[in-house]
Amino acid sequence: MISLTVRQMIYFQALCDTLHFGRAAEMVGVTQPALSAQVAEMEERLGCRLFERGARAVRPTEEARAMKPRVDRILSDIRDLEAMARRGRAALAGRFRLGIIPTVAPYLLPAALPVIKARFPDLELEIRESVTATLVDETLTGRLDGFIAAEPLDQARLASANLFRDRFLLAVPAADPAFDHPPVPPESPELERLMLLEEGHCMREQALAVCGAVKPAAMASYGATSLTTLLQMVSHGLGVTLVPEIAVKAGALPAADLKIVPFAEPQPTRTICLAWRGNSPRQAECRMLAALLADLSGSGDADRKHDPQNEVREEAQREGRPAPANAIGRDVDKRMDVA
Repeated sequence: MISLTVRQMIYFQALCDTLHFGRAAEMVGVTQPALSAQVAEMEERLGCRLFERGARAVRPTEEARAMKPRVDRILSDIRDLEAMARRGRAALAGRFRLGIIPTVAPYLLPAALPVIKARFPDLELEIRESVTATLVDETLTGRLDGFIAAEPLDQARLASANLFRDRFLLAVPAADPAFDHPPVPPESPELERLMLLEEGHCMREQALAVCGAVKPAAMASYGATSLTTLLQMVSHGLGVTLVPEIAVKAGALPAADLKIVPFAEPQPTRTICLAWRGNSPRQAECRMLAALLADLSGSGDADRKHDPQNEVREEAQREGRPAPANAIGRDVDKRMDVA
């Protein structure tokens, strides 16, 4: 009888996702030799090769590609079982895997994490920063409990709660005379110098939507992987770029050679939300976390018609178990002016 372990399946999943032994080992928190040994043992137990190992690349075999969806489902079911087992404990306790997009993470987390830790001291929060498509996939397959991203998500299997609205501004070189008289209309020809994040970042698509009157082919697409890189390029006079207001208020501008100008009314915005699987056993906890983050932002938008404490009580009543106490406190210790 073949007896695969959960650990081996987790390592197999990580290697399929990263196609790199080092990155896979980092993802699961072990050394590369430990991961390699478990994958090799898995191959031995199955009697087939799962990965083609080259000098610089790792490729899954046909057998591995066929196994991957089943392994994803098995691990998702196991994670759901773990979450169900935690339901009788205090709300928002234990391990919680939270994804977040790169254009929100460095500006929201520094203020939010200390408050979350103070409010929920038994919560073991694990942060995963990636683009929206990756976070959606990892949430639907159970590798994340929830994620923070910008609407719309266009995925029927997800539920979400709005956290705050984030205005888009324009970062331009400080000495550029073309922007001496803001606000900037979205059809301005100066936006042909707009620099974008690389494909996969939702803010790239949002920038194209905001500046829809400008021909995309005329825009400068440097394929930058971070907003920080784009802002540095703007400060050196290489173009202009969109910047979310949350970044400005967090003091993320890299140099004095930048200035921030608004768009003409109606000013473009994005809505930041917390999303989770619609059938997740941790739905009530996700709503509690969303409510706390909305309070921190000062927006209070996170499903205000729902009382997070009542969510937990109602779920407990439906399942015939006692409701956890101390779900959420009365006051927010620290606020973020990001809305």
